[in-house]
Amino acid sequence: MPAQEYRRLLTRLDGWFAAGREAAAGLVPCRAGCSACCHGPFDVSVADAELIGEALDRLSSAERARVTARAEALLARMRVLEPAWSAPYAVADLGEDRFDRLTDALAVEPCPLLDEGGNCRIYADRPLVCRMIGLGMRTPAGRTIDNACPIQDRFPGYPSLPPVLFALEGWEDEELTQLREAAGRRFGDPERWAFETTIAAAVVEHDRATGSP
Repeated sequence: MPAQEYRRLLTRLDGWFAAGREAAAGLVPCRAGCSACCHGPFDVSVADAELIGEALDRLSSAERARVTARAEALLARMRVLEPAWSAPYAVADLGEDRFDRLTDALAVEPCPLLDEGGNCRIYADRPLVCRMIGLGMRTPAGRTIDNACPIQDRFPGYPSLPPVLFALEGWEDEELTQLREAAGRRFGDPERWAFETTIAAAVVEHDRATGSP
């Protein structure tokens, strides 16, 4: 599978999260089945879009049809707000301010990959951003990424957990290789590695490209 190396890279993030959660002695509520952060459009990379496409291909036809219908409905709502936005639905085509307004307007809309019980249908292949929410991160270079969990204040002790060390700079070097390879497969141009889109658009565009469902 083309996204296999990217998938392996993401498992290193999963290891970071698992170690941080274990060290926090039960204070981290983030888990499969919690969908608090799974609402509103957000940007995903070209490698994430490829990963989502591979995961879609493994769903049953009924599940995939439900995901596609929800993705098409959410993308239609985005286009009501941004009528000129068109395939391949690059976030850069809107710019940061317009994309922020779009995400704010649709902040309560559930991700099209959630099932009726609020579980992610492709949890093992969820995008990068989904794996980083729930813990703060610090890097050897001194960068800090805050915990973006939207419900952390509901859990005593959770918001005050210190950021967990992760060698992000080296990891990002490897991520860039995967982004370039994914862009080469998607666009025939590795220099389009910075392409970002939304999950809904990634689903719809994958189905359009593969002629499914």
